Amino acid sequence: MITRSELAEVVESYSASEVRIGCIGSHSALDICDGAKDEGFETVVVCQRGREKPYVKYYRRIIDHVILLDRFADVVREDVQKRLRELSVVFVPNRSFSTYVGYENIEDRFLIPLFGSRAMLRTEERDQPRNQYYLLEKAGIRYPKRFSSPEEIDRLVIVKVPEAKRRIERAFFFASSPEEFRRRAEERVRAGLIDPRDLENAVIEEFVVGALFNFNYFYSPLDDALEFLGIDRRIQTNLDGILRLPASEQLEAGLIAQNIEIGHEGATIRESMLEKVFDIGERFVEVCKQEYPPGIIGPFALQGAVTTDLEICIFDVSPRVPGSPIISTTSPYSKWFYGEPMSTGRRIAREVRKALDQGRLLDVVT
Repeated sequence: MITRSELAEVVESYSASEVRIGCIGSHSALDICDGAKDEGFETVVVCQRGREKPYVKYYRRIIDHVILLDRFADVVREDVQKRLRELSVVFVPNRSFSTYVGYENIEDRFLIPLFGSRAMLRTEERDQPRNQYYLLEKAGIRYPKRFSSPEEIDRLVIVKVPEAKRRIERAFFFASSPEEFRRRAEERVRAGLIDPRDLENAVIEEFVVGALFNFNYFYSPLDDALEFLGIDRRIQTNLDGILRLPASEQLEAGLIAQNIEIGHEGATIRESMLEKVFDIGERFVEVCKQEYPPGIIGPFALQGAVTTDLEICIFDVSPRVPGSPIISTTSPYSKWFYGEPMSTGRRIAREVRKALDQGRLLDVVT
């Protein structure tokens, strides 16, 4: 693990007037860069060949420096890190960074200041100790009941397993009995969607029926304050298309539903629920301080459902930029709080700017 003293040495080599904000060119890079430019920072995007067009051609207004690599994982090469340090980069981790670069590389080799909690990135994975379920349990936040084997299934469950070909995507299916689990799993194995070996480690959890919400927060270590940025909902393929069919056509088509997140839409929640929204955010922040000091830094999301009893059940945690650019234009909550629309990217940049002005950059990076 990269030590605090090693990180401090890098931070001390940076000049406050030359700090730039950087990220992997995927997932939420445009939101991060647009927000950084709004706050007067130059930006650095690490791109992978074949996926660079949005960053090198179409959105150059918000991107000052591009580092083009054969693979995202090459960002840990010494020559690339040297270039990032020369540019005085504060790096913002997103899901693509975790997925393509890998936790071992991030924790042990990537000696660049990360805005956020380096150690908490792993908690997103359900097979890790002290993971998101552990944190939700400690925080007293409801999450779906988990089943250790198909034989335990006694209610409607959702099964999460990696796709056979695209390992970063999860295949989902539903079952309400052990027999239905085996039947639906076999359908997906025959279709080539999942590898039967992955079923042994599949996540089986209660399917919570309710309205879906992704609650986007920001925790400021500088102010010791939680902020609520807004809500988004995910557009998923091919589930979104299947749900647009009449029920009779869905049955006749015999399509296998997939839940691949492909877009976002904005949402709001009734005002009387905001007390609960703030409560779960506060609980999560406090437990993170205890379990992963100094705790969560900057943006995070609690993704879940609101039941008919108006109870919030969280089934996914994003301990980094959630990747919800829609909230910059659809969220009234940031306008009410800041007096102006506020994107996740701009809120990050504003915190970095404040840290630099106060000589406290080490308080917002790990």
